[in-house]
Amino acid sequence: MDNLDDLKSELAGMITDATDMHALEQVRVSALGKKGQITALMKGLGAMDPEARKSAGQELNLLKQEITDLIEARKFDLENAGLDERLAKEKIDITLPIRPEEHGTIHPISQTIDELVSIFGEMGFVVAEGPNIEEDWYNFTALNIPVDHPARQEHDTFYVNAEKEEQRMVLRTHTSPVQIRTMQSQEPPIRIIVPGRTYRCDHDATHSPMFHQIEGLVIDEKTHMGHLKGCLIEMCRAYFGIDELPVRFRPSYFPFTEPSAEVDIGCSFEGGTLKIGNFDDWLEILGSGMVNPNVLENCGIDSTKYQGFAFGMGIERMAMLKYGIPDLRTFYDTDLRWLKHYGFQPLDVPSLVGRAGL
Repeated sequence: MDNLDDLKSELAGMITDATDMHALEQVRVSALGKKGQITALMKGLGAMDPEARKSAGQELNLLKQEITDLIEARKFDLENAGLDERLAKEKIDITLPIRPEEHGTIHPISQTIDELVSIFGEMGFVVAEGPNIEEDWYNFTALNIPVDHPARQEHDTFYVNAEKEEQRMVLRTHTSPVQIRTMQSQEPPIRIIVPGRTYRCDHDATHSPMFHQIEGLVIDEKTHMGHLKGCLIEMCRAYFGIDELPVRFRPSYFPFTEPSAEVDIGCSFEGGTLKIGNFDDWLEILGSGMVNPNVLENCGIDSTKYQGFAFGMGIERMAMLKYGIPDLRTFYDTDLRWLKHYGFQPLDVPSLVGRAGL
């Protein structure tokens, strides 16, 4: 008990010399632990007389509190020093530019679908969808396609190993089955646009086994060929962005329309390069016509009361013509260089507002 000042100085020096939390904990245990120096002195108080025990107890409690305070102060300093060291090692130089990030772009097919849907949407069309695997009736029979038509042959069409009502199921060869399903499920008036995947046995620079089409259908009591022509002329001019784009309708034949017409746009082939709108030649881009009465009757619609028109076009073909893409197969090559070159930023489509009173 006579050397408390020396003990205090010794412990204080050890606390100051502790360079990390582990060393500081060793000092705390040696001073205040169960076998520590101050703890041992506290245990000896019981052998003293009351007066001496009271005085010695006060001195030991004061020493214990002073050593505890020194340990806590040193602990605080060590924690701050550790934090400063981590901040120095882990700091980020916010003056440096951020790392460059790759930005995705819209695929030309998606861009073209969105553009056409937007254009037809301003004319009052709504989007309709249907299954990719179809029944023979929806894909062929209901559309007035005869049983001996070449499109029904396996060299043209993908059939699947499934049947319904003794008819083979087929990967739809066009999006026209959605027109049939819509006419069966809705009462006229009908005005729909049908984008989607289609499948045919063909593969070259201008054909793919899987490709995309977009078709339109209008059914009501008053629609006539003039409405069909006006709709498609405005669509062509809006899509290609040429106000006076020449458009002509050439008589043709499709089983599901009567009369039928191919739609051509004016173009030129100067120097072997296709230019849309420079008129000295024609380029076919889609098929159209008035809905065949047989198709209406197949869907339970009275052909003596209702009539309408339909049209269809290949989305890849429309994209190739507008954006100068020479080979259809590259749409599906997943070549990032091609996607970066032909990809698009968020959609910016032409507007038909103000055109022809629409």
